[in-house]
Amino acid sequence: MPAKTDSEYIPRLIDGVLHDEMRLFGGVLITGPKWCGKTTTAEQVAETKVYLQDTVQYARYRQIAELDPSLLLRGDPPVLIDEWQRIPDVWGAVRYQVDLRKEKGLFILTGSKLVADTNLEHSGAGRIKRLRMRTMSLWESGRSTGDVSLKRLFEGEGSISGLPDYGYDTMARNLVRGGWPDTMGMSDLDAYRKVEGYCNAIVDSGFSADWESNAALKDGRTLRTMLRSLSRATASETSLEAIRQDMIGNGGVDIGASTMHRYFAALRNICMTDDLPAWAPDLRSKTVIRTTDTRHMTDPAIAAYFLDAGPDDLISDPETFGLLFESMAVRDLRVYAQTLGGHVCHYRDKNGLEVDAIVHLPGGAWGAVEVKLNDARADQAAQSLIRLKEKTVKPPRFLAVVTADGAAYTREDGVHVIPLSCLRE
Repeated sequence: MPAKTDSEYIPRLIDGVLHDEMRLFGGVLITGPKWCGKTTTAEQVAETKVYLQDTVQYARYRQIAELDPSLLLRGDPPVLIDEWQRIPDVWGAVRYQVDLRKEKGLFILTGSKLVADTNLEHSGAGRIKRLRMRTMSLWESGRSTGDVSLKRLFEGEGSISGLPDYGYDTMARNLVRGGWPDTMGMSDLDAYRKVEGYCNAIVDSGFSADWESNAALKDGRTLRTMLRSLSRATASETSLEAIRQDMIGNGGVDIGASTMHRYFAALRNICMTDDLPAWAPDLRSKTVIRTTDTRHMTDPAIAAYFLDAGPDDLISDPETFGLLFESMAVRDLRVYAQTLGGHVCHYRDKNGLEVDAIVHLPGGAWGAVEVKLNDARADQAAQSLIRLKEKTVKPPRFLAVVTADGAAYTREDGVHVIPLSCLRE
């Protein structure tokens, strides 16, 4: 996807998903981390726009909502309500208007904070479709050739080929840059400074409105230590208790278990974490499947920042680079799978068989992906993929090893080797 360099709009893969969901639902909710492009994407299709983060207008909007929140929904559809969670009554008003008008594509809500169904009068099921937006994939940011298509792999493409435009070193630079649209066209140094500002905003007062009222959650040193420990746990199944012990032992922060859980919930609610759930396939044997989530930050650049890891640091530390690169690959796979209506999980069983990513589509089609820094470890990765294939009742549509460099090709055993910088939706 060649990315635009002008100031108007960089096309995103979620554009087509949003269009399809608006055709089927009265409202669509787009959630995701701050500055990932939710508002800009919604603005491309909205006819009426209400910005609840506008500090000048917010007091007026609040007064209107106290009288009748449906007054905020007036205007030609689709009506965009940006950062809707600032006035929670908007949710019920949208649901009611969808029921009343019985039309599709009426409203788009965007929000940088997740709101649990238990905190809502109605889940919105059948009326409001929820979409998760992530930072930009390599294909969206113009850093993938797109030689290999995830969609074509699911359709049965038997042989692939392709050459990336760059290798290992540039992949490290791209990882540390992150996937925020605002950094497009910037030099590496400026992009790193933007990531630094973003990460500091998580810790500092810029995010204070998103935290719970408990003052304990506003301790910047504790939060920074937790983010560093979470970053060390990237692409692992590390428990919150183990992370808490790391904070105590390596960070010198005395934190109780209940406070730890409140911190983590707050980070999850503002979409700073994006853990990968476990996959439970229909197996030929009674193997016990582990159900622990795999830890991921919403963008691997956040983990790199809190680990104080620049491109050169990653290149000289392949273990850390490998974990953060796995997180990067998972992010891109999630973006691509979303266009196909699918989702991504991971697999691990009691016998120690692990597969980094399972892409699962509606109807049960699935493909398995192992992530390695280079294809020198493709043999080991392919063996894990084939072992998983032999364990499952329903065979996969494809098996693939995703790498940070090298070429795209298909092995004799049918396993594809794909540089992340050659992949697209």
